[in-house]
Amino acid sequence: MVHLRSLKEAKPDSDSLVSIGVFDGVHLGHQNLIGRLVQKANQSGRVAVVVTFFPHPDKVINETSGRYYLTTPEKRAELLLQLGVDMVVTLAFDARFRRLPAADFVDQLVTNLRIKELWVGADFALGFRREGDVRFLKAQGARRGFEVEAIELITSVNSDRLIRSSKVRELVRRGAMLDAKSMLGRPYSLSGKVVEGDQRGRTIGIPTANIAVWPEQILPAKGVYATWAILGGDPIMAAANIGYRPTFSGDAVTVEAHLLDFNRDIYGENLELRFEKRLRAERKFAGLDDLVAQIRSDISASRQYLSANPPA
Repeated sequence: MVHLRSLKEAKPDSDSLVSIGVFDGVHLGHQNLIGRLVQKANQSGRVAVVVTFFPHPDKVINETSGRYYLTTPEKRAELLLQLGVDMVVTLAFDARFRRLPAADFVDQLVTNLRIKELWVGADFALGFRREGDVRFLKAQGARRGFEVEAIELITSVNSDRLIRSSKVRELVRRGAMLDAKSMLGRPYSLSGKVVEGDQRGRTIGIPTANIAVWPEQILPAKGVYATWAILGGDPIMAAANIGYRPTFSGDAVTVEAHLLDFNRDIYGENLELRFEKRLRAERKFAGLDDLVAQIRSDISASRQYLSANPPA
């Protein structure tokens, strides 16, 4: 199982089943498609390949700015490989690639991947001006020797809404972590190295770990969350805060978490925060005593919720 950065590096040793898409978030819809592809590949003795892109086409075509992604490219590849994919190829989506005709991209797939089946969502399209829709791809496949499987989109178990990355982004930005989890199939997470903060938490007996999060990943709405902190593979209960810390007149958004029943120095280590439930919005307190009382209440609420909802 490998993560590559160009089709020319791929060189599969047998014919392949390929899926193409951005797969940001690797949500349940993506998992349904990829799971079926992997099952078919295993049954037929072929290689399962996922071709994806970075930056997201929206960032290039629509010049979208700010935090946009649900997963880093590395985390996305990790999640796809965990689904049983043999090979993930992340291609650079730039101005030149944007203008690549769909037929030329199909030619690259045939030449480099020994493609026998192409699996895509029913609304998929690729190439310049999205000319390479499912109908186009099926015509190409008939000429080039591969079949096309178009998989219908699925809906969330909690509603009749189609599961899409754009919807998950909206939910995360609102802090609707339970709804986001229902579409992702897992809690939304952020990760990064633990860095030194202003250490105010230590002075009030509630130390926090400050996380240096990838600046392009979406942050949940400002507030306090019941969170599982993953350190070295081990889950630890935590109460996490995202915001400006208005009581202290903060001027930059921070991501920090108090790890319950934990007192080890973890500066420089990688920490993942899995957001289970938003407990409250961020607000400014009249003084330090009020803030400390609320933090202790948040910690208690986190412990209660997480005890009843252990990590998968």
